[in-house]
Amino acid sequence: MLKHIKIYILLFCFILPVPVIGHAIDVQISGIQVTQNTDHLLLSLEVEGAFNEKLEEAIQNGIPATFSFLVNISRKRTLWMNELIDDRNVTHTLKYHNLKNHYIIKKSWQGDDPYITDSFDEAKKIMSEINGLELVRLKKLDKGSRYEITAKAELDKVKLPFLLNYIFFFASVWDFETEWHSYEFVY
Repeated sequence: MLKHIKIYILLFCFILPVPVIGHAIDVQISGIQVTQNTDHLLLSLEVEGAFNEKLEEAIQNGIPATFSFLVNISRKRTLWMNELIDDRNVTHTLKYHNLKNHYIIKKSWQGDDPYITDSFDEAKKIMSEINGLELVRLKKLDKGSRYEITAKAELDKVKLPFLLNYIFFFASVWDFETEWHSYEFVY
């Protein structure tokens, strides 16, 4: 009896993790650009490789997907730790409305007006981009100083109704988290 339990434990430890490893997603941030308007420093960036087949299928079945973007801006200092100027956490949420056959994208930093599109490709593009996020007022920046912006994106854990969590225990294969990506500039 004890021998069978050991075999089951070994099988559980070695076979169960295989599907998760096989579905790993290579997601990264690219194209960080920093511009300014009359009052604020603006950030634009793109997340590449965020959508895999399982995530797309989940969205098509009505499960919403939320991307969180973590952004920090710091003043670079020599012989001292960098000074954190501001940190932001913004989200993009994509939901498919199957009765109307369109996609709704809400960006937390752009008010209550969602983007609505009939194209899944366009919805994925809108979800994966930040264009013109106001980071910090220009008054807070010192001319001639060096600054660093670091950014990271992650797919929030899929939140399923209570009983479905037990059926779809493999939903964690949809989760991703990018590495921190940094961009330095002189103001």
